[in-house]
Amino acid sequence: MAAKVFIDGEVGTTGLQIRDRLVGRADIALISLPEDRRKDAGARAEAFAQADLAILCLPDDAAIEAAAICATLPTRLIDASTAHRVNPDWVFGFAEMAAGQRAAIAGAKRVSNPGCYSTCAIALLRPLVEAGLVSGEADLSIFGISGYSGGGKAMIAEFEKGEANGAFLYATGQKHKHMPEVMAYGKLSRAPVFVPAVGQYAQGMIVQIPVFDVDAGAVHAALQAHYAGSQFISVRPLDQVQPRENPQALNNTNKLELSVLGDSGHVVVSAILDNLGKGASGAAVQNLNIMLGLDEGAGL
Repeated sequence: MAAKVFIDGEVGTTGLQIRDRLVGRADIALISLPEDRRKDAGARAEAFAQADLAILCLPDDAAIEAAAICATLPTRLIDASTAHRVNPDWVFGFAEMAAGQRAAIAGAKRVSNPGCYSTCAIALLRPLVEAGLVSGEADLSIFGISGYSGGGKAMIAEFEKGEANGAFLYATGQKHKHMPEVMAYGKLSRAPVFVPAVGQYAQGMIVQIPVFDVDAGAVHAALQAHYAGSQFISVRPLDQVQPRENPQALNNTNKLELSVLGDSGHVVVSAILDNLGKGASGAAVQNLNIMLGLDEGAGL
């Protein structure tokens, strides 16, 4: 029997992408509300009650309200917002992050989907901290650039109407919403300096972190060992420098590619993904598949 799935917020950027990955699947039956009832609390409550699993593609406050509606229901949840990412009552939905994480997701009632920047940063940092190659107390800096689709409908409209010109930095006050999860799951006790930017292209992301006084081979070996056998995460051969590092290289996939650049004692670890794929909707579908006991790569 097909699992019943409700996407609360299905007309937003992430919701539409999730729907596209689920529609037509024989193992999934989508529950959808007509346009005039999408914000009706009663209609949403009915949809939650009918669903085996619901995905929240909502602003943080609305996601918290939706979770409260489901508190007494058997419905399992995936939250794509920032609201519950460091909440200990929710399982962090990054299956490849650590041993046992996939099993925790499989058995969870509440799963928080990681952010796009944090997926990259945690994927790079967690194995290196656990291997003792990077200290959780180190002074770290993280640079990243994402397509404008990561900014939601308003930013997409700004770029597509030609109102935004060129790339720009943002969150310069060091209060980016992804940093709490980067610290919690990257095992950092000291906040890194984070410099995110928006590029003048739709989707795709690259995140890079300088690491000082380390052996490049040891860093590469730690990443390779951590992600050995992974379906979606790969590690490029050591210092395989492309003519240009292209943040759009993995668009429309659920893949995440890591690399170690440099052969001296100072290296840069780098991650590329689609901010709408493995950084958002692809990860949500991967988590859904795990939670429902389906093929993890279905729809991806």
